[in-house]
Amino acid sequence: MTILLFVMLGVFVFMMFRRNKKTQQQQAELQSKFGPGVEVMTSFGLFGRIVEIDEAENKVLLELSPGNTATVHRQAVTKIVEPAAAATEPTVVPDDASSLTLGKTDATVDGVEGAAPAAETPRNETPDETLRRLNDEGRKDS
Repeated sequence: MTILLFVMLGVFVFMMFRRNKKTQQQQAELQSKFGPGVEVMTSFGLFGRIVEIDEAENKVLLELSPGNTATVHRQAVTKIVEPAAAATEPTVVPDDASSLTLGKTDATVDGVEGAAPAAETPRNETPDETLRRLNDEGRKDS
């Protein structure tokens, strides 16, 4: 019974050291990717672009917005922000305002050529009317 307790304690200590080592490796890999121009996020939620890294002082100069900079400790930078992927399909914009009129049947609505806009959703209603209409539609559906 005592041997089992020591084995369990040994496994626990081993797992603790292993997790610590893995975290240090991830942090070192992240730190190696740092360089001027990289978009990052700090541990306290600030997003910015690295302008300068001071290796001797372990400081990073971040540009938060054009003309605004902040100096943070290197370990405060916890994540590299990947740029959002661009849309694969271009947005189609009509040449004229025919799709904006309610009475036209040859307009493009939701990507369907020749579809008439829904008559029950007027485009110039007040917020109260919109709320009332949406609540009424919810009652009809359920």
